[in-house]
Amino acid sequence: MRLGYALPRSATPEDPIRLAVLISGGGSGLEALLNYQHDQPRCHRTILVLADSPHAGGLEHGSRHSVKSVSVPLPMKINKSERRVAHEHLIHDELVAADVELVVLSGYMRILTPWFVSRWKGRLVNIHPSLLPDFPGAHAHRDALAAGASVTGCTVHLVDEHVDSGLILAQRQVEVLPGEDEEALQERIKRIEHVLYPKTLDRLCSGQVSL
Repeated sequence: MRLGYALPRSATPEDPIRLAVLISGGGSGLEALLNYQHDQPRCHRTILVLADSPHAGGLEHGSRHSVKSVSVPLPMKINKSERRVAHEHLIHDELVAADVELVVLSGYMRILTPWFVSRWKGRLVNIHPSLLPDFPGAHAHRDALAAGASVTGCTVHLVDEHVDSGLILAQRQVEVLPGEDEEALQERIKRIEHVLYPKTLDRLCSGQVSL
């Protein structure tokens, strides 16, 4: 077990890994994953969608696919210094209650604490819109354009205790077009993400990833 990662079991379409997808917004990546899983039997199946806001549009994608989809907002009545960990305890309880085996972050905009990561490390995966280690953080597209990058892309990685620094599972390059703005670049990279993420989950859940 390298660097504390405990990977999920090797699954089959007949006995798929039980996924939870965590979202914060519209959930276009979630929709792409659900459509991919619906297309034919896969070695992973989404059984839970969790959002950090009841207004997250992506909850509708889960409900439309008959996946339990709930919001777990921050407990605002708790002292601010304790709120973040208290929220993660609520998320963790939902995951355990649903017998989740792998947590998939898809546009989830909260940085997870070491407490949460330590309980899911190796079974916690994210996609980031740059070629890590370049341009980590919340403004990858803006930072790539500001740096004058000619190529960027997206990265699927396991999550560790730091920001966008976990073990890289897959990457795809995207050329930055002359005069392109942040919104246009984001949309083109999203289309690549929606293909790369499900296929990387195939590899991870079928035992094709080794540490």
